[in-house]
Amino acid sequence: MKMAKNILNILAITLLLTSCNKFDKILKSNDYDAKYQAAMQYYNENSYSKAIQLFENLTLHYRGRDNAEEIAWYYGQALYMEKDYYMAGYQFKRFARQFPYSVRVEEASFLSAYCKYMESPVYTLDQSLTREAIEEFEAFVERWPHSTHMPEVNRYLDEMRTKLMKKDYEIAYGYYYTEEYRAAYESLKNFINLYPEAPMRGDAMYYMLRSGYLYAIDSREDKKRGRLQQVVADFDRVVSGITDPKQLADAQNIYTKTREELAKMEK
Repeated sequence: MKMAKNILNILAITLLLTSCNKFDKILKSNDYDAKYQAAMQYYNENSYSKAIQLFENLTLHYRGRDNAEEIAWYYGQALYMEKDYYMAGYQFKRFARQFPYSVRVEEASFLSAYCKYMESPVYTLDQSLTREAIEEFEAFVERWPHSTHMPEVNRYLDEMRTKLMKKDYEIAYGYYYTEEYRAAYESLKNFINLYPEAPMRGDAMYYMLRSGYLYAIDSREDKKRGRLQQVVADFDRVVSGITDPKQLADAQNIYTKTREELAKMEK
């Protein structure tokens, strides 16, 4: 039994080495037709890492030739299937530029944007890639407004815009939390204007009002009056949007104290 198992292991290793030697031979070969056929065979057998190496090797040789489009397309697909979204997205974008009249150009443009979407991190991290993905999907929508991909594109856009909204609120609230009240006030005001349907809009209004008040009462005497008057104006603008009872009570208290402080300054 043990001997039979050892024989099977030896056979498996022999087959593996033979397979590796065959691949290395094809990769180093100058027979590009055979290399193309092998690349397609590896792709169809789901051996994407080997297919990628061969397609990459074939790209320059077939530039401007009949097989160039096929190689570029399956090169992108192999990268995509390997979940190398950075390189796949780059390849699909390049495909769309190189073959603008291809029947695959719409799909390549969609996949380019989708790969960016797949790279988009959780909202607590930097959202540069999310913004790039949104830009690519918006360009896709503008060019192919009737694409069959529109339902999923809209879903991805909604998801990423929500992610940006959460990130922007986290940054704005972060200024309040660290007692940078001037920055908090400006950031929260911008958030309210930018996201009129945000679920945390009431919180943003409350913290904006409170940040404005805390910034005003610590201001120099020649600046305090104008800033307190702004607090009163902000209260009138946001009070109807604050729904949390505790926040609303504190907002009304801020308004009362602000009016009292202004009255003292008048005297």
